Amino acid sequence: MNRRLLLAAGTLALLAATAGCAGVFGNDQFSEKRLEGDANATYEWNTTADVTLNITSGQYQAIYDFSNRSQLKIYQRESLGEEGPVQVETVRFRYPNGTVVTLNQSQVRRTDSRTVFALPSREGKLAYTAPHRGKSFSTPTYVEGSYEVVLPTGMRVGTPILSQVRPNADTKDQIAGRVHLHWGEVTANNLTVRYYLARDLLIFGGIIAAGVVIALLGLAYFRLQIRQLEREREEMGLNVDTDGDEFDQGPPPGMG
Repeated sequence: MNRRLLLAAGTLALLAATAGCAGVFGNDQFSEKRLEGDANATYEWNTTADVTLNITSGQYQAIYDFSNRSQLKIYQRESLGEEGPVQVETVRFRYPNGTVVTLNQSQVRRTDSRTVFALPSREGKLAYTAPHRGKSFSTPTYVEGSYEVVLPTGMRVGTPILSQVRPNADTKDQIAGRVHLHWGEVTANNLTVRYYLARDLLIFGGIIAAGVVIALLGLAYFRLQIRQLEREREEMGLNVDTDGDEFDQGPPPGMG
C-alpha cells in the first residue's frame, strides 16, 4: 500500500513539475518567429487617431499611439463568451524619433485570458497584426481616446438592415475605395462595426423589388379571382336583386 501511495505521489509531482515547466518555457510565450512576422511588413505610422484599426482580408492591423504608458493588455471574446488572448504577430514599436523595433518574447507574453505587451518606452506607437474573419468587427476599447476604423476594400456601412456601427461614428469618409470611420472620443466598453459588400446592396434591393412585384401580381390575381366568382354567382342567379321583389307587395288588406 505504501508503495502505491508513493507511486501516486510521485506521478502527481511529475505532472505538476511538467505543467510548471510548460508555463515557464512556452505556453505563455509567442515564438520569436511569430513576433518578427514578415520582415518586410510595414505599418501606416502616420495616423492621427490614438487607435487605428485597419481591417483587410483575413486579418487586421492595430496601431496604438501611447503617451505615458508602460503596458497594454488586450483580449478577445471567444465563442462561449469567455475572454481569451489575441493571437498577435508582426509586433512592432515605433519610438518618437522614428526608430522601429520588433518586440521580443520578454516584452510580449500570453496568459489564459490576455495578451500582455511590456512597452519599451512610455511614449511611442505599438503595432501588431491579428487574424479576423467575416463581415463584422468588434473589439474592446482598451484605451480611451480617438479611434479610426478602415474597412476592407469594397465594404460599406449605412444601410440599417445590412450594417451597424456602435457607437455611431462622428464622421465617415471614402478614400481609394475604402471607408474610414472616425470617432473623436470613444468611452464605450466595446466598438462594433458590421459592414456589407457594395454589391450586396444591389442584390438586397433586387430582392425587395422582386418581392414587391410578386406581391402586386398576387394581389391582382386575387382580385381577378374574386371578380370571376362574382360573375359565376350572377350566372347561377345567386346574386338576384330583391329590392323590387314582386312578392313584396306590403301587408295584407286591412293590416296596412
